[in-house]
Amino acid sequence: MPELTISPEKVAFLIEKAREFDVKEEVSDAESGSNAADDDMVDVLQDSGDDPVVGEITGFINAMTEDEQADLVALMRLGRGDGDIDDWSELRSEAGGQRDRHTARYLLGEPMLGDLLAEGLAAFGIDWTEDRTTADSSSPSQRDEDEITKQ
Repeated sequence: MPELTISPEKVAFLIEKAREFDVKEEVSDAESGSNAADDDMVDVLQDSGDDPVVGEITGFINAMTEDEQADLVALMRLGRGDGDIDDWSELRSEAGGQRDRHTARYLLGEPMLGDLLAEGLAAFGIDWTEDRTTADSSSPSQRDEDEITKQ
């Protein structure tokens, strides 16, 4: 079984964020002026072009190493059905060879990215939902500080 350079926790965080991004719709009435409580909070599901989720995903991916980014692209392609787990080294080298591409933009352009990444992890036998309640993108030192505060 091949090994991943990227941690399953990082991929799980991206799956959750990508699913948040995927549910966005085009703005249907930009100047509605209605109260969000009155329209069932529909506006939070509309993409206004300055989506903070896109910024969060882009920043998270850009902070990754080249190897992690290559794994991420290869996982997406594995989940998309471009190969199977036996083709991992080919998928991985192909993804690593395309470093001139902006990885975050490329991945965000892929419909159903979260589902594809989840399928890619499943091919490795990894259940990304195991022991997850929320995404945690805080630094290790912040998590340690949070644990001390909880005690």
